[in-house]
Amino acid sequence: MKGKIALVTGGSRGIGRAIAVKLAQEGCDVAILYAGRKEAADETVSLLTAAGARALAVQCNVADEKAAEAAVKEVAQALGPIDILVNNAGIVRDGLAMRMSSEDFRAVLDVNLTGAFHMIRACLPQFVRRRSGRIINITSVSGMMGNPGQANYASSKAGLIGLTKTIAREVASRGVTVNAVAPGFIETDMTASMNESALQKGLSAVPMGRIGKPEDVANAVCFFAGDGAGYITGCVLKVDGGMYI
Repeated sequence: MKGKIALVTGGSRGIGRAIAVKLAQEGCDVAILYAGRKEAADETVSLLTAAGARALAVQCNVADEKAAEAAVKEVAQALGPIDILVNNAGIVRDGLAMRMSSEDFRAVLDVNLTGAFHMIRACLPQFVRRRSGRIINITSVSGMMGNPGQANYASSKAGLIGLTKTIAREVASRGVTVNAVAPGFIETDMTASMNESALQKGLSAVPMGRIGKPEDVANAVCFFAGDGAGYITGCVLKVDGGMYI
């Protein structure tokens, strides 16, 4: 992937940071989009630069279609035409459906699903024009199996799978592949804050008996982004230790 330009949304920390760093290590120049934590974004840029990449961080709310379009233009102007888009930006606002507000339901869909659509739509013209491009959407096993307390999140991630398969069909003949990676129980800020009993309950659902690492997800993304996945599109790859079989 030497010399490719990658754009990772939600790339300032956690899984997004691991993806951005792995792409940089594989030879990409990398831009990340972040919602609000500039310090974390700057830290990621430092890691990308240390890996030998040209790097850029752009603040952007992907739920805002104009902001998404502007961010794609800024990245292309600064680094060059985008080759790889990774839709990782996501939020959670958990709660049982009977108590969940419409605002919380919409907010999660706006970022996780509509935000990915905004980014895809902004990048597709240049992908189609060049007859080349990789789109990788980060979904979740929650979108495949459901999860109590996550009606909004699971719906957004299930929708992302449908979006992945539809766009894959629309642009396959133009040399653009569209795939998804579905993480399971992954080591993030959220799992770090879990109490021991919640942690053990989560682990009990994983046949491999351990929490996945962000790098496990990053490896799957890099596979889809590379030449070795040139004949794969519309695929959902679970990275979940067997959580959903």
